[in-house]
Amino acid sequence: MARVSSRQDLKDYCFRRLGYPVVEINVDDAQVEDRIDDAIELFTEYHFDGVEPQYLKHQITQEDIDNQYLNMDLVDERVVSVVRCFQFGQNTSGNLFNVKYQIALNDFYGLRNPVSLQNYDITMRHLEMLEDILTPEKKVRFNRVTNRLYLDMKWDEEVNVGDWLVFESYVAVDPEVFREFYNDRFLKEYATVLIKKQWATNLSKFEGLQLPGGVQFNAQQMLSEANEEKNRLEEELSLKYELPPDFMTG
Repeated sequence: MARVSSRQDLKDYCFRRLGYPVVEINVDDAQVEDRIDDAIELFTEYHFDGVEPQYLKHQITQEDIDNQYLNMDLVDERVVSVVRCFQFGQNTSGNLFNVKYQIALNDFYGLRNPVSLQNYDITMRHLEMLEDILTPEKKVRFNRVTNRLYLDMKWDEEVNVGDWLVFESYVAVDPEVFREFYNDRFLKEYATVLIKKQWATNLSKFEGLQLPGGVQFNAQQMLSEANEEKNRLEEELSLKYELPPDFMTG
């Protein structure tokens, strides 16, 4: 069985499942492209294989400070969601004079003793608790429509031009880079049913038309079947392939 490894392969696969070339598929090529886009969009938003976690970086500019938000198009336009933000700069704790760094540097040779390792772990946990209280993690707000990332902080005071921000994000998988994307079973089935629904919609305007030999179109039955298959696949996506929501506990 030939593997689907491109957009054209996916299109050909869907047509063969619908009966081509034995049956003529009455769908315009532009309509097919739109339905494949719809299937990829749903797959990317809800299927756990449609996105991948990545750490993205961005260097602060004066424009960012003036806007008090980040334009994520300049970072990566494939960002689906942003989970956390880390700051690295002159005022952050990632330098040689950091308390954690100095403790680790001075006690490195003593960590070979299991007892000292316990004390070290307790100390590190205490420092992390103090850091969470004194310099809590920045809250992030991201909207895919505006593609703007807002950080709940005082931009003029807490960041400087040249500082780096690192984002823990989920980024849409690029199907042109990872060709296995097109061979996903759910994507193939969902794209097929969307094209079938489009085909039934196109034929519905000929409902009741008498063809030679007394044959009539039954587009409503095809449309009903397509809707049932579509609903079944979307329910399967929700139950089997969608990542569970992250709950905040405290």
